[in-house]
Amino acid sequence: QKIKDSMRVLLPVLLNKSHDSYDKIRAILLYIFSTNGTTQENLDKLIQNVHIESDSDMIKNWKYLDVPVISSFVAQQHKYTRRDRSKEETFQLSRWTPVIKDVMEDAIENKLDSKDWPYCSRYPPIWNGSGAV
Repeated sequence: QKIKDSMRVLLPVLLNKSHDSYDKIRAILLYIFSTNGTTQENLDKLIQNVHIESDSDMIKNWKYLDVPVISSFVAQQHKYTRRDRSKEETFQLSRWTPVIKDVMEDAIENKLDSKDWPYCSRYPPIWNGSGAV
């Protein structure tokens, strides 16, 4: 059954003195995973109220694994628009296409946005697709 207000369920667990700090960190991480991130103020309040300031890096370092810990971090990420591959012929066991295939095809076709991909060089205007640039 889906939890409607996860903070109401989380707070009694965090304020319980019998739980150790690692269990409280796990509970905070489960809350962050279930809500796809939280605000910086909310995370700071949780860390201060639970008294886990020294272990707060265990929570904040998940952003390096592309877990949206802070909601503003989610807004900064560039979500790549996927191509429609529903009509392509696929194998029975490999229906999923990785994002890198779309990125590489767009790079070949010179369709990458220079804001999102600043280190990809633009092709010369007279380039016809033959040979390396």
